[in-house]
Amino acid sequence: MRNFIVGVIVTLVVLIVGGLALAMLGYFPTTANAVPPRLEQHIAMSAMDASTDRHAPHTNNPVLPNDQNLIDGMKVYTMNCAGCHGGLDRKPVQFGKSFYPPAPQLILHPPDDPEWHTYYVVHNGVRYTGMPAWEKNLSDEDIWKVTGFLSHIEKLPQGAQDYWKNAVGVAPPTGGADEHEDHDKH
Repeated sequence: MRNFIVGVIVTLVVLIVGGLALAMLGYFPTTANAVPPRLEQHIAMSAMDASTDRHAPHTNNPVLPNDQNLIDGMKVYTMNCAGCHGGLDRKPVQFGKSFYPPAPQLILHPPDDPEWHTYYVVHNGVRYTGMPAWEKNLSDEDIWKVTGFLSHIEKLPQGAQDYWKNAVGVAPPTGGADEHEDHDKH
């Protein structure tokens, strides 16, 4: 039994040292203009979700999802997030696609995470992705407003829908499956 345990430990050490050697010798690609492999995407997203679930306080959004707060959140999003995550015109942005991994296009594919999860990600950023921590650039209230906006993109009240349509000339998404299929074809 002792030889088996020593064998397992030696194997793990060889794999770790070998992996580090390959990395330090430049054999792992580090370019940002490649598509991340599915396994890497799955591991990274699972790790981020698990870390957020472990560290984020499960608090309710203190900002009510009324027309004015959602419009304010829309404005915060447009000024600070749209350049990477897509604008209200519902067109994907190329800049966001240049990140590794590519920035999610949040207007086309709104997050389905709880608000506390989205708040935590916006507030603290995401390491190794280019997503900055907004805690020093936005007030907590503004982070909560953009969080509320992202959580309600497909179910905005009429006043916020009217503001969106008047601001960009395109109606907001409503969450219908046909809408996503039609828009993704363009």
